Amino acid sequence: MKYTVSGLLVVSALIGATLWNSSNANKLQIPYENVASVTAGKVVYDTNCGSCHGAKLEGQTNWQIRTAEGYLPAPPHDETGHTWHHPDQMLFEFTKYGPQHLAGADYKSIMPAYEGTLSDQEIWQVLAYIKAQWPESIRKKHTEAFSN
Repeated sequence: MKYTVSGLLVVSALIGATLWNSSNANKLQIPYENVASVTAGKVVYDTNCGSCHGAKLEGQTNWQIRTAEGYLPAPPHDETGHTWHHPDQMLFEFTKYGPQHLAGADYKSIMPAYEGTLSDQEIWQVLAYIKAQWPESIRKKHTEAFSN
């Protein structure tokens, strides 16, 4: 069987596109070492997230206790919360599509989906700002746990 270089390139491109569509979205990583992303993310965070999650990522008081209406207060995004326990893509999807996307339609949350409000780039920038605020040891644990 005879293969041409151009034929192999086409097959490689098709396989690459398939792999990108099926798995590469899960390989995107928070650009927390990119100063421009972190700086832009702070502005987006302050405008869209800080009123609930706190100016210093501290979250709301009693964030683990449901209110009388059944809602959990906004959790902290600093090292005291659980944000750093989740993969980058999950954090992105949670922010873009809202908690119900991952937790089920019946999950009670006041957290809005930011699809249509923030661009994908802005969401990644917010996550970059958040991760850049974690102590180095937490950033390292998060990166090691979820990059492969």
